[in-house]
Amino acid sequence: MSILISVTELAEQLSRKDLRILDVRWTVAQPDGRPAYLAGHVPGAVFVDLDTELSDHSVTGRGRHPLPSPAALQEAARRWGINPGDTVVVYDDWGGQAAARAWWLLRAAGMAEVLLLDGGWSAWRRAGMPVQTGAVEPTPGSLTITSLDGLPVTDADGVAADAAAEGHLVLDARAAARYRGDEEPLDPRAGHIPGAVSAPTAENLAPDGTFLPVAELRARFAALHAGEQPVSVYCGSGVTAAHQIAALAIAGVPAALFPGSWSEWSNDPSRPVATGPEPG
Repeated sequence: MSILISVTELAEQLSRKDLRILDVRWTVAQPDGRPAYLAGHVPGAVFVDLDTELSDHSVTGRGRHPLPSPAALQEAARRWGINPGDTVVVYDDWGGQAAARAWWLLRAAGMAEVLLLDGGWSAWRRAGMPVQTGAVEPTPGSLTITSLDGLPVTDADGVAADAAAEGHLVLDARAAARYRGDEEPLDPRAGHIPGAVSAPTAENLAPDGTFLPVAELRARFAALHAGEQPVSVYCGSGVTAAHQIAALAIAGVPAALFPGSWSEWSNDPSRPVATGPEPG
């Protein structure tokens, strides 16, 4: 299963009729990526709003970015112009850490060809590739989405059991300082799920924002004993954990997503919290 596409490979395929490109520029600090998209994007790319199209904020008790329903995702995907059998390329300007949310959702919806642009917008610009400005309004697509069961998911009870059990690895994809509980800028309690192992998402990337080579990713996850046992992943709100799952997939390791992640866990006073550098 392919996960990545290089800027050169994408540039060579821009004329394909069955290619759909999604611009998912978003960060916690700059959640509205539309102005940057309008100022310049990969030719043909459609803007995707992570907060409104890749999340369902009407859902309560499931963290800061609850997953959309299959029906809502289908409506959005058709608005993006996606048809059955299309190849979809997703990118952002954050090393793929936001775009991976779209990658995960479309894979979970059953799409076979969904690829992350390695290095994203920064790599595209560094390579001197063509740039389009303004909004792209595609012809509506006809993709049908009936479920999001195509990739494994776990919930708070499941991840609690996994973290407490022998023979299961739970990875915390947030920055190490948040894992330790040194700081918590977004959620009500600082620390981590007891038994979870720190594995910051940013460490999947080289300094230029591209993914580490396959051998290095395999070594990184082997050092955490991923692949020797089932793996579950969480982050702050289920966004960057999808990037961790993509990196694990590149390394050949399947993993389940806890969509509510720390934002769900820390809002439930009945859930225990560990602090410090060890799983606890």
